[in-house]
Amino acid sequence: MEIDLHGIVVIVGNYGSGKTEVSINLAVNQKRAGMDVRIADLDLVNPYFRTREARNPLSTLGIDMVLPPEKYMQADLPILTPAIAGMIRQPTEMTLLDVGGDDVGATVLASLAEPLRGKNIRMLQVVNPFRPFTDTVQGCLKIRDEIEKASKMTINGIIGNTNLIDETTMTDIYEGYDFVHALSEASGLPLEFVTITTELFPEADMKRFSCPVLPIERQLVPPWKKAANLGPALLKPAYNNI
Repeated sequence: MEIDLHGIVVIVGNYGSGKTEVSINLAVNQKRAGMDVRIADLDLVNPYFRTREARNPLSTLGIDMVLPPEKYMQADLPILTPAIAGMIRQPTEMTLLDVGGDDVGATVLASLAEPLRGKNIRMLQVVNPFRPFTDTVQGCLKIRDEIEKASKMTINGIIGNTNLIDETTMTDIYEGYDFVHALSEASGLPLEFVTITTELFPEADMKRFSCPVLPIERQLVPPWKKAANLGPALLKPAYNNI
């Protein structure tokens, strides 16, 4: 089962949910599937682990990234260039917006109300059940409500990104899948896909999942680790062999 996403896709979530890693890998996955992909880094809150950190490997794959001017690249300032509004007004097959964490980061979307008006938008909440505040269904729904209020937009899908970084096991993945599946039922929102790192992929029983699975080739790693090579032939696009 392939990930069925196209047009303008907005990725939101709480701090530590892994939404930026998901955004990067979703862009890579859809590019490998033959889509024309652009991505904008709208994380104007957190100076660490932004989409822009992967701009060089993404550029090598032919993924266009919209960033603040180079002189502001490391600044924590609300810089929105005309290029961002332009890419929204004329979206490619997939136009990804990676938004800052929690309701604070989502406020940037309210400033894009005019170019977003009338567009068909998929706004997806990334959930990691092993993070504070999203370890219960009620917590996830509270985060959803706060992001919607700040952004003046509606979340209409869920992404499960269960992980404990290097300590993650397939048992954790299965447990996390059960959680986001229950969240999907409680919220009435579709579960678009879940994620599994490439290291764990060989252990995964794909029949265990009723939604697509996105392989994660980690790019946002500590300085003492090396990011995964995003060569286009490393992995096929996300799949689910049910």
